[in-house]
Amino acid sequence: MGRKLLWASLVLAPVTIAVRYATDIGDVGLFVLSAAALVPLAWLIGEATEHAGEHTGPGIGGFLNATFGNAPELIIALFAISDGLPEVVRGSLIGSVVSNLLLVLGLALVAAPDKRRDVDRPSLIAQLGLVLAATLLFLVPAIPSWHGDPERHSLALASAPVAIVLLVLYAAVTVWGLRRHRQRHRESGAEAQSAWSLPVALVVLGAATVVTALVSEVLVHSLKTFAEEAHLSQFFVAIVIVAIVGNAAEHGGAVVLAHRGRNMHLASEIAVSSSAQVAVLVTPAVALLSWVVRPALPLSFRPVELAALGGAAIVVVFGLRDSRLQRWEGAALVGIYALAVVGFWLAGDR
Repeated sequence: MGRKLLWASLVLAPVTIAVRYATDIGDVGLFVLSAAALVPLAWLIGEATEHAGEHTGPGIGGFLNATFGNAPELIIALFAISDGLPEVVRGSLIGSVVSNLLLVLGLALVAAPDKRRDVDRPSLIAQLGLVLAATLLFLVPAIPSWHGDPERHSLALASAPVAIVLLVLYAAVTVWGLRRHRQRHRESGAEAQSAWSLPVALVVLGAATVVTALVSEVLVHSLKTFAEEAHLSQFFVAIVIVAIVGNAAEHGGAVVLAHRGRNMHLASEIAVSSSAQVAVLVTPAVALLSWVVRPALPLSFRPVELAALGGAAIVVVFGLRDSRLQRWEGAALVGIYALAVVGFWLAGDR
């Protein structure tokens, strides 16, 4: 029954796009409708990723999910830049990393029915190292922004080399990780039991990502009015609501896979891979592409954003003392995320 409802609710995506251009429903209604439409799209991306993961192994499957799932995040950011919402862009990027590391990984651990929640510790540690490296490099343009105009051109110039270093670092670690995952999958001798072939799964992933991007564009354009009507700061809406909705693919996919009880490796790879990709691929890519979209985006993150970013990675690293995570640790991660949300609410707009 649940799967039938999810398949049926995919109609919300074309409905959202049609309503935007054919009616005058208003931005608040569009924000709610587009957010609801992203939920079944997230499920579909998660479903396709599970089928693809059976052909490629959990490591590469998690990489595929993060890549397809984060494509809308990049598009959301570029739309927000062109709309003159730099704080929304920075907040949504940091919120994506934090929510994946704390909320998604935590919920996946809680949802998993198995007593043993084994994960690929070396792979996760490498990706968490990327997040911590990004946190340190972000300090270069961020610290000067804490005094004066955070959008000044000199900070955008300082952000460019930081972005390039992060992209090179990501490429090096990703090549190593994919080679390692491919070798492990070959050695395991596992055979795909999927009902979908790999090409079909990849086509579905691509199509769902395109539709997700279209719906996400509606979400961005209605965000400002929604924040005003809900009496919330744009920063809070971006770092919490937009971050969760924009990464609904990873959120829903990881939790569903964990709940099915046989894909904790894949679920953990999705959550952590997505975080690393946003931190060291999507964020620097947005910073560099903003020179084309205009205005150029400085990576002038606030102290509360960098504290949440680095703190989330450190907490998960601490939980990975061995190659097993417990249900209570998942609940703790969710609780820490709730505290972070309170901190974001108290911080307000800059």
